Amino acid sequence: MIMQGNNNDMTVTRRRLLAGAALAGGTAMVPAAAFGAVGGDRAKIAAAVETGKAASVARIQDWIKHPGIAAEKWQMDTACDYTMGLLRDAGFQMVKKMPTDGEPGIFATLDAGAKRTMGIYFMYDVKQVNPAEWSSPPFEARIVDKPGFGKVIVGRGAINQKGPEAAFLAAVHAFKDARVKLPVNLVLVAEGEEEIASPNFHQIVQAPEVLKALKKAEGVIIPSAWQNQNGGVQINLGAKGPIEFQLIASGEKWGRGPKGDIHSSQHAHVDSPVWHLVQALNTLVGPDGHTPAVDGWFDNVRPLTAREKELIAASAKTSSEDEAKLALGVKAWINDEPWQTSLERLASQPTINIQGLVSGYTGPGGKTILPGRAEAKLECRLVPNQTAKEAEAKLRAHLKKRGFGDIEVNVSGGYDPTETAENSRIIRAQQAVYDRAGAPQTLFPRLAGSWPGAVFTQPPVSLPAGQFGLGHGSGAHAPNEYFVVDSSNPKVAGLTGSTLGFVDYLYEISVIS
Repeated sequence: MIMQGNNNDMTVTRRRLLAGAALAGGTAMVPAAAFGAVGGDRAKIAAAVETGKAASVARIQDWIKHPGIAAEKWQMDTACDYTMGLLRDAGFQMVKKMPTDGEPGIFATLDAGAKRTMGIYFMYDVKQVNPAEWSSPPFEARIVDKPGFGKVIVGRGAINQKGPEAAFLAAVHAFKDARVKLPVNLVLVAEGEEEIASPNFHQIVQAPEVLKALKKAEGVIIPSAWQNQNGGVQINLGAKGPIEFQLIASGEKWGRGPKGDIHSSQHAHVDSPVWHLVQALNTLVGPDGHTPAVDGWFDNVRPLTAREKELIAASAKTSSEDEAKLALGVKAWINDEPWQTSLERLASQPTINIQGLVSGYTGPGGKTILPGRAEAKLECRLVPNQTAKEAEAKLRAHLKKRGFGDIEVNVSGGYDPTETAENSRIIRAQQAVYDRAGAPQTLFPRLAGSWPGAVFTQPPVSLPAGQFGLGHGSGAHAPNEYFVVDSSNPKVAGLTGSTLGFVDYLYEISVIS
């Protein structure tokens, strides 16, 4: 679910870069002055990162080989237990499985005796796969050469999110192996339902013991690795919120049309559940095919602020529209809008999208049937100040008002959009580390994709939350998903640079005012 809108397009407004930074080899060293008396300890940690690199690569590969797919309820307990073992090996003193109404979560703490605490969010589930679409088996985690980037691990979950999460764990291992105390305490929460829109994650976070621990944290980050080919990184100040749902039309539920498939000749005098669903779907958006038309959908949508428009304008000037189109495989934006206007739309507009539409026979040739059932899989992306609860209620009311109350609406998950202030410590710490690493950066109002940051930013937790990480990967939710381990591009961090980025972030968050 966690998707960077385009890994190759949104870069570069802050350019207080240090000369001589070398990301590809992982030597983005932080000056000792940045952290007071860190100097020698930082060098020991960097040596430990390099010594432990082979183990870190193997850790990512082995984690990919232990998948859990929540949408299919496949191997979830095994995947959870495996992830718990990784946390124990990294040095977390307390690692606890947290039951929910769905798949289990994880609560873990590492008490370093530090003055400050940092919250970390992990997901251990991955998206479904069609092995026929992959160049190598999706759970084999092969290392291959990728032109323009170097050696990469190919596998489901490689970038979303096991590669970056494993790089974070490698940083924790490096502190332990170097015999250097962590500069912050860690509180980690993990879930196994992120890829089905986190229907039960709030149960983990709001458990009294977890909430008490999180309340001590400066904020929460999810490890990421979104550098583009130029080394640039986008810092998102929020994310849209999703609702995942199915619409199902059936003759049995409708009371019209067949209960099962019948000969297509009968359509002359028998209603079609498939057309019934298509007609319902057509009411959800306007004639343009993209503007949501659900009654009251825009009632609470907050327009972009002047500051948000300023950030988007800066991003438009410093990023490549052509690269963005090439990466997405598109020739034009909606309404043929110019680049900046299209980026404003990306950040500000809620959506109602059809992911899949299935009914009847789809094999070779025709089958001449009138199907008795049709199903559409959809998702909405919500923006401030919409809520998932409000959107679901409006969707159901909209369909019922138009004579589609018989259509089943099955919501599988969802949560609200999230926002974090750009002056929060977790954002300023990111900016400082990216600057020292020589990674060009831009601030953007919100990620067009989603992650359950609202569970942290809203009451009762009320903490800033965001994504952080150096390195690169792509292909989330797609075939041949990958994560760079040895970069051939001097502007992009490999696994060593990604790991050191987390080391430096933990130091930065421990001292930033």
